Amino acid sequence: MLPTTIIAKKRDNGELSPQEITDFINGYVSGDIADYQMAALAMAIYLRGMNATETAALTDAMLNSGVQLTWESPFPAKVDKHSTGGLGDKTSLILAPLLACCGLQVPMLSGRGLGATGGTLDKLEAIPGYRTDLSLEEIRHLTENVGCVITGTTPNLVPADRKLYALRDVTATVPSIPLITASIMSKKLAEGLTALVLDVKFGSGAFMKTLDDARALARSLVATGKRMGVTTVALLTDMNQPLGRMVGNAVEVDESIAAMQGEGSGDLIDVTTALGAELLVATGKAASQGDARAQLQGHIASGAALAKFEEMVTAQGGNLALPRPVASAHEVGSPSQGVVSAIDTEQLGLAVIELRGGRRKMGDQLDLSTGIEMLVRVGDRVEDGQPLARVFAPSALAEEACRRMQAAVRIGDQAAPPLPLIVDRISS
Repeated sequence: MLPTTIIAKKRDNGELSPQEITDFINGYVSGDIADYQMAALAMAIYLRGMNATETAALTDAMLNSGVQLTWESPFPAKVDKHSTGGLGDKTSLILAPLLACCGLQVPMLSGRGLGATGGTLDKLEAIPGYRTDLSLEEIRHLTENVGCVITGTTPNLVPADRKLYALRDVTATVPSIPLITASIMSKKLAEGLTALVLDVKFGSGAFMKTLDDARALARSLVATGKRMGVTTVALLTDMNQPLGRMVGNAVEVDESIAAMQGEGSGDLIDVTTALGAELLVATGKAASQGDARAQLQGHIASGAALAKFEEMVTAQGGNLALPRPVASAHEVGSPSQGVVSAIDTEQLGLAVIELRGGRRKMGDQLDLSTGIEMLVRVGDRVEDGQPLARVFAPSALAEEACRRMQAAVRIGDQAAPPLPLIVDRISS
């Protein structure tokens, strides 16, 4: 069928067959279908949507557009976690070594930040020497011999997603649940997983602003995982304030290490262990959620998690003993007394971008030394002039970032209701 016929069929709200979707994606990857034709189909999908069968077919076509990781044995189980992105979300750095300590193997393929939310690879590159460009053979070797790896995708893994994501970014078709689902799940399924846990965030600092939108995305992701034969669970977590205290790159590595030393903030540890517990139960490594959390906490308390993280970092060329520069600190005082009623988390992310700790566009060079430390949370009572946050920045950039920070933290007269951290669980 001609590309124009397929585009017109979806534009008119028709259901595309798996073969039509596969032919279109294969033609796009090979170059037989032009960018403008793919953009037209992406816009039709954005406007008309896709049903579960179409979404699974799109995921499958993208998955099969390149090579996939294969394993000599399904044991130990291969597992991973994916987050839809949020400020201060450093759970991958803690969770991967924790799961390896529990006897699972974690071939974690991660990405870079774009916009207000940070990227796991950017954070890890604050560690001197850390490599995020491992080959497929290196990924296999480290997964099987260290137990965990965190790296970027290779050019021959899911090339359809690499091309399509760049196109979606410039055609205003990023916020489409079928396209998001196929993008996330094709990359994760290419890892050859037994089980996957998803952290789907909602709120001012998340891609999905409302709980309803986040729940719809989570259901689509879980249903696609089920259709593809991978045990998949999603947790819906709040992103109306940063996770943990630190937002940035080097500062989030430092906070992750502190968490693995038993000094993590409660919300960060709660989300990390909740995600990990899902995978331990799904793979039979724990009989219950309580047992799973106890295992994970035990590996933090014993120092095993930090030792495994250091082993992974060393295996990927990094050196935790070398300094990770952090810019000078500037305190942001409260403009009045009262109660922290809300935090505009997206504005905090934009402040980090102003500090060059985040990207406006792909290819931007980052200053990994900049960031923010939150000193208050929603519901805290503050006095006039009390420090709300610290901004780590060169002096020339600090004033504007501090102004944004002060405007982002809203002070009211009445106590704000507590924000639940984990709102829902969706499983297959």
